[in-house]
Amino acid sequence: MPEPEYSLTPLLTDPTRLSIVALLANSKWPEFSFVRDGVGISDSALSKQVSLLEKSQYVEVKKGYVGKRPRTWINITRAGLQALNHHIRALQHIADQASERLA
Repeated sequence: MPEPEYSLTPLLTDPTRLSIVALLANSKWPEFSFVRDGVGISDSALSKQVSLLEKSQYVEVKKGYVGKRPRTWINITRAGLQALNHHIRALQHIADQASERLA
């Protein structure tokens, strides 16, 4: 059997981080609260995961104000999109192999 073209992205094997980048792939600079609510985690949990993703250059973060209220926006980078794409392809390959064996 040939080796898969893509391999799992270690940072994205965590379901929370995978959910974050998947949500960001379909959004452009959403606010922190949108991502938090979309993924269904606490502020502190999202902050921790975003920090890890930012260190790997999968996301970028902008901070600013709307009126007098501080806001944070998060965006997926080109590297993050590429990592997500490779991860999804690897998952699809795994699923396809399982389907063939179950058939």
